[in-house]
Amino acid sequence: MADTLYDTDLIVIGGGPAGCAAVRMAASVGMRSILVEPDRLCRNLYRIPALNNVLGGYTSGPELADSIVAELESTELCCLELGRHVTELRADEARVTATLDTSARLTAPYAVVATGVGPLQPRDTAWITTPDGLTLPPLWQAEADDAESRTLLVLGGDRPIGTFLRAHPTTDTSLLVVYPAADEYKIGEIRDDPRVTLLPVEHLMLSLADGTSVSVEAVNKEGVRRTITADAAYLSIGNAPTAPSGDLIRGSDGYCPPADQHFRVIVAGDLRSARFQRIMTALGSGSEAALRAYYAAGELLAKG
Repeated sequence: MADTLYDTDLIVIGGGPAGCAAVRMAASVGMRSILVEPDRLCRNLYRIPALNNVLGGYTSGPELADSIVAELESTELCCLELGRHVTELRADEARVTATLDTSARLTAPYAVVATGVGPLQPRDTAWITTPDGLTLPPLWQAEADDAESRTLLVLGGDRPIGTFLRAHPTTDTSLLVVYPAADEYKIGEIRDDPRVTLLPVEHLMLSLADGTSVSVEAVNKEGVRRTITADAAYLSIGNAPTAPSGDLIRGSDGYCPPADQHFRVIVAGDLRSARFQRIMTALGSGSEAALRAYYAAGELLAKG
């Protein structure tokens, strides 16, 4: 073990809260790290206009993201590989190897995989029928100007709807939230908002109207059909895990349970499961992942 050469002590894949926390913690215990992120650090945080569940007094995603980015840019033991993504991750008894989109390869004793999740599209659900190739934006990407004096059709009852409403408390909009029975437990926080009309359905058929507006035919549990029109459509149907190919073990839901992975691969953040997808849990799991690698490396060195 002591004679093995690596490019760094820890490879971190993903530059969201979990990945950033991992490299910050790694540096605090003297570990060198390389963080690989295809976009900007904390990309999704910059798209969250309002926060109410993180420590430190941060009230918006950009505010928290700026703080995290400033810390990482001043962390000497961390090398940032931005604009690159990992196409394959392999793990064996001696090392992990991450292959980048440039074909370059990075090696380390351990890797933290914190690539998170991406938004589901209507084609990924059984309760929505859409034209081939149709892609819609998630609601959390909408700005106040997109909603002002407009009626928005929201597909699904996932929790970002509440975030959007808190971020734009004075926006004059109407949200028509069409959701399946499986989302019933998610809509409690928006049920009493006067801007929201809740429309439970069994199935939805979506079509484009005149290029800007949308029209859907909804079928409720009694089999009754109705046509719903709106100025625009957005998604709030949930997310799907994203991860590089290679030696990651995925469950039937696509997530990567930490306990099932190779001992040199540590999964952190939203990629672990759908249950604890919050900024605070991502930060904590990223920090814990780096410490796991640190202590494991120490044990292996002692044995070697």
